[in-house]
Amino acid sequence: MQPHLLHPLPDERGYFGEFGGSFIPPELQSVMDAIEAAYREVREDAAFLAELSRLFRDYVGRPSPIFHARNLSEACGSPIYLKREDLNHTGAHKINHCLGEALLAKRLGKKKLIAETGAGQHGVALATAAALVRLECDIYMGEVDIRKEHPNVVRMRILGANVVPVTHGRKTLKEAVDAAFAAYMKDPVNQIYCIGSVVGPHPFPMMVRDFQSIIGREAKERFAEMTGGLPDDVVACVGGGSNAMGIFTAFLDDAAVALHGVEPAGRGLDQPGEHAATLSRGKPGVMHGFRSYMLQEADGSPSPVYSVASGLDYPSVGPQHSYLHDLGRVNYAVIDDDEAIDAFFRLSRQEGIIPAIESAHAVAHACKLAGAHKGCRILVNLSGRGDKDIDFVMAHYGARYGIGSPLG
Repeated sequence: MQPHLLHPLPDERGYFGEFGGSFIPPELQSVMDAIEAAYREVREDAAFLAELSRLFRDYVGRPSPIFHARNLSEACGSPIYLKREDLNHTGAHKINHCLGEALLAKRLGKKKLIAETGAGQHGVALATAAALVRLECDIYMGEVDIRKEHPNVVRMRILGANVVPVTHGRKTLKEAVDAAFAAYMKDPVNQIYCIGSVVGPHPFPMMVRDFQSIIGREAKERFAEMTGGLPDDVVACVGGGSNAMGIFTAFLDDAAVALHGVEPAGRGLDQPGEHAATLSRGKPGVMHGFRSYMLQEADGSPSPVYSVASGLDYPSVGPQHSYLHDLGRVNYAVIDDDEAIDAFFRLSRQEGIIPAIESAHAVAHACKLAGAHKGCRILVNLSGRGDKDIDFVMAHYGARYGIGSPLG
């Protein structure tokens, strides 16, 4: 599980170029230093890695397959392949780093895992990992997302997690992060904040990336077996950016492979507060303990953001994404709500796969690439399944797509 990247990143202070670092109170820095030291130890520890590998295989169901979506490919004009992270236990890529963080927490002697969640996938995955390693678990979730992602809220509670409603601000992901950080600060000794993406103070952007890098390693090997080569394009949605870094990492040194991160344009990039396209419309700033691109007001405070996909509804982005954006190694595009929902139904009806709305952003962009570059081979990280979204989609978009009442 060696860190890989345009080399070696992050540096010893946790920076990817000018992005990253650790902007936290001194009393918390010593705790972060202990987490970093423990992580650097376990990633070289054969017993830890063997246990994580066993859980990936026997518990998560890895390796996740690659599926050639032939019907979608024919409709869009180029071969499209899906890395099926939606088939993981808990239904998304989030379980990859949650297991790693939970095992690390156990080794550190922590008693409780705490975290934020937007779409609920990170919350479900962490609640699952907490049950497995027998630790307490508190999940902070905005009231808007609690209503929107009700199936995942139920799952977290069944798994034994305490779901803490966040009632301030827009009551979505950014506020959930605020609340989780505040709770963590009250007792950083007995708790560990298991950050849900490649964001936050060092070492979390590095640590989450490394746990997620199994996606790219598997994808590269299996795609070569299936096709005899590499994909022309790799596509993933980007909110904080963990699923994208998970698959991009294996291809960063392959110059012939174009990498595409897809941000949420929401209701339109021309409407402040109605999108979450951080890299497309943001500028560098500091939030939640790290420096990265962020959507911000004139005074530097985070701007309100929105996306139909709760998991992408965040005003910053992982610092490595900011570095890769400025380096020009990854192309960052946008997909709006309507395009994402259309891709949600398109994949459902053409391939029998209901994607998470977050993942549907990547599918939508892949279809655009397929039409614009005929014959290119496109690999999409299908980061999660859409079980969590079906009630919301039914209520808000069912009539548009010809779905009547479930009772007839």
